[in-house]
Amino acid sequence: MLMTTRPMFDLALEGGFGIGAFNVNNMEITQGIIEACADAESPVILQISKGARQYANIRFLRRIIDACVEEYPSVPIAIHCDHGDTIDLIRTCVDDGYTSVMIDGSHHPYDENVRLTREAVEVAHTHGVVVEAELGMLGGIEEDVVGLDPETYQREIEKYLTDADEAADFRAKTGIDSLAVAIGTSHGACKFVNEPKLAFDRIEAIMTTCPGLPLVMHGSSSVPREFVDLINRYGGDLPGAMGVPEPQIADAVRKYAVCKVNIDTDLRLAMTAKIREVFATNPGEFDPRKYLGPARAAIVDMVRRKLEMLNSAGKAGAVIDHWSRQGQPMPSHYSRVA
Repeated sequence: MLMTTRPMFDLALEGGFGIGAFNVNNMEITQGIIEACADAESPVILQISKGARQYANIRFLRRIIDACVEEYPSVPIAIHCDHGDTIDLIRTCVDDGYTSVMIDGSHHPYDENVRLTREAVEVAHTHGVVVEAELGMLGGIEEDVVGLDPETYQREIEKYLTDADEAADFRAKTGIDSLAVAIGTSHGACKFVNEPKLAFDRIEAIMTTCPGLPLVMHGSSSVPREFVDLINRYGGDLPGAMGVPEPQIADAVRKYAVCKVNIDTDLRLAMTAKIREVFATNPGEFDPRKYLGPARAAIVDMVRRKLEMLNSAGKAGAVIDHWSRQGQPMPSHYSRVA
């Protein structure tokens, strides 16, 4: 069932779980994500970045997602724009039937971030679309999102974390529905020089100044060692790959107001590891089904692992019931294929 993130976050805030926000780029990744969520009876956010739109064409991605909605009507699904950077892109995503958008003005001065975010909220809310924004700065690199280098970020982390009082001011001035916060996470596979420790005290402070505001963690892939080793064993080169420890992410969603956790790098690692393994162990293989099939199965396993970490399994029915009780059917443009 297609919906906004609002009913998901309503329950997550009180229920001690988080919603997995997984980036989609092609059919196999999307199929793997939705199969795992259907098996676990978990709500899910399917994220489309600007890079994914350029790579796959939004018409193709929307039709793949529409097929997921039809095949798995019991799975609550939100379509989310990941790291939108312009109002034109936000308008386009709304027209393309997204149910949630992120406007990322975190790289701008504070006043410009406020102005850009407020305009995005005005555009999206007119069509019933919810808005996520970002305040603070992360490290690492993901597509067009370029943060600080890992060494600098970890050494000077305190000055880049989201300020709780500023978050309250930002919320009041923009009218956002959720906030991506900088609490020590970082984009990419080689996120850190040393094992990170999430700033739970900063989350608590933001929860105090922004009560009831759903928080979002970007850069939250855990970069499992077994997949890094598999990639390196079969010809890859990922020295120093390190992610956010899964127990810390689990604490963030079970004990604090973190309702959405973005996961992309771990899916890429799982898929790439299995494709490399097939090519290395069977050099004569040229049937795409024989290497994309195992890659898709690896996506299923990885997403199942993340849903357990997020404690979202079994929550799909409650989210749908909550959404139905709100009496707010989806606007007609949501069901229109882009």
